[in-house]
Amino acid sequence: MSTDPLWRALALLQLQPRRIVTAVVFGAVAVGSGLALAALAAWLIARAWQMPPVLDLTVAVVAVRALGISRGVFRYLERLASHDTAFRGMTAARTNIYRRLATGDPAAVTGVRRGVLLSRTGEDIDTVGAVVVRGIVPMAVAVVLSFAAIGLLATISLAAAGILAVSLAVAGIVAPWLATSAARTAELAGMAATAEYAEHAVAALDHAAELRVAGRLDAVVEAARSASAEVAAATDRAAPRAAFAAAATPLATGVSVLGSLLIGVVAYDGGTMTPMALAILVLLPLAAFEAVGPLPAAAQAVSRARIAAGRITALIDTALIDTASTTKVGTSRASVDDWVLRARGLRAGWSTCPEKSTRAIDLDLARGARVAITGPSGVGKTSLLMTLAGLLSPVEGRLTLGGTPITDLEPASVRRVATFFAEDAHLFDTSVLENLRVARGELSADEAEAVVRSVGLGDWLDGLSNGLDTVLTGGERAVSGGERRRILLARAICSPAEVLLLDEPTEHLDAKAGADLLTALLQRGSGLVHPRRTVVVVTHHLPRDCTPDQVLSLDFADRENTLPNAAEARTFVSTQERRWSGVGYP
Repeated sequence: MSTDPLWRALALLQLQPRRIVTAVVFGAVAVGSGLALAALAAWLIARAWQMPPVLDLTVAVVAVRALGISRGVFRYLERLASHDTAFRGMTAARTNIYRRLATGDPAAVTGVRRGVLLSRTGEDIDTVGAVVVRGIVPMAVAVVLSFAAIGLLATISLAAAGILAVSLAVAGIVAPWLATSAARTAELAGMAATAEYAEHAVAALDHAAELRVAGRLDAVVEAARSASAEVAAATDRAAPRAAFAAAATPLATGVSVLGSLLIGVVAYDGGTMTPMALAILVLLPLAAFEAVGPLPAAAQAVSRARIAAGRITALIDTALIDTASTTKVGTSRASVDDWVLRARGLRAGWSTCPEKSTRAIDLDLARGARVAITGPSGVGKTSLLMTLAGLLSPVEGRLTLGGTPITDLEPASVRRVATFFAEDAHLFDTSVLENLRVARGELSADEAEAVVRSVGLGDWLDGLSNGLDTVLTGGERAVSGGERRRILLARAICSPAEVLLLDEPTEHLDAKAGADLLTALLQRGSGLVHPRRTVVVVTHHLPRDCTPDQVLSLDFADRENTLPNAAEARTFVSTQERRWSGVGYP
């Protein structure tokens, strides 16, 4: 396998050679029509000057019209074929990336900010896919037509053909090299700034209200503006080389035309060249440069694509599971009755900041368990959920599923049992039904409607113009904060996972509605969640009449190395605690 990131990224596009060849053929015919048109028009002009019988020019006149029409037709067909290939490839690439991230090491995306992740799966994939239209096809067409033009001119004058070959090399090699150098300088210099801009812009768009309340919105917007200015400055620094690249092609064209003209005039004065041949000799080079004209832009597209491909492959590589050092064990659906998710001395947190991890926790989760995790913001509740889901490695302690360390299990197998549903999960710009099918692709419309109504969205659903088929234009911007939370909760319930790890599912709901929904989640007999499915909920406010099987109350005092008396920190605080252990409920 090639180590070039661009080749690896192009493999993700699953390009079909037949489609690429079709686009190149159409492009070659289009540019070839222009080349033939220039040669034939030159012959026709010179021949008409000799005033032959009009019938001698009829075929040439009809051919000129045919070539003029075919040039536009085949250019359109080339664009159609190349864009179709590129769009198919980008769709395949995103599918492949999503699949690899979903089945690979969860740590690949756990610590990646949303703006960066969106750039990798969005703009970077577009950049790599665009290389088909802007790079591969134009380069292949230029090679074919350059040889054709040189060969045709060689039939008239070898010297002129040599000058044309050198000029085409300057326009097709030197100019693209300068353009590539400029593009690489701009891209590398602006890469970090672009990622920073995406990060701040997404943060401002997604959390504008929270940032304004915290008094940080202006700072985030200013940071995005500064990053955008740095991107523009990087582009300006690369402008001189880009200018030389742009000037190389006109210069080469002028040299080729003037050289052909001088050779033709000398040959015509010597009586060794006809007027028609002289006209073709002068006008043909002008048409030949049409093929190499797009090459500087093509080289820039390839350079940008290679850099984008490097970012994509780096993301994919972090998701690869080292099967050589660790034997991954699969957990089949047939043996799912045997699982118990058990934590012993588990401290959850981010490996980059272990001093802020939770205290050591012992926990047993099996079928039907209902557990609430409470505590102030920032204490590590979400980190604990992510660790239980296998998205974060334990800072300390042991976490097993069915007696096997969770780090030794295939991530896909873990997610079939336990799945984390984040409070800021994404709502897509598609129908309500398709947003629910994110969790389970085979979900039927009747099942989806039942779940939507069960989470309290019945009246909202009845008010939609197309019911479940209504498109949420703009994603989460199409609904209120409370409606968004209920939709995300419905998605979680639709999931086939046995253990639902829910992060703040009732946030942004009014107090009574949130309490009722939370109580229904944590009581097996409520009917909201099947009684044999396990529910673990992170919440700030636990209703008084809610009696889950176990309540874990975390606090900042539970963290080691945080307070001077950390050794004396309480290990468990809950007036509602009811310890539970075992493999299942009757």
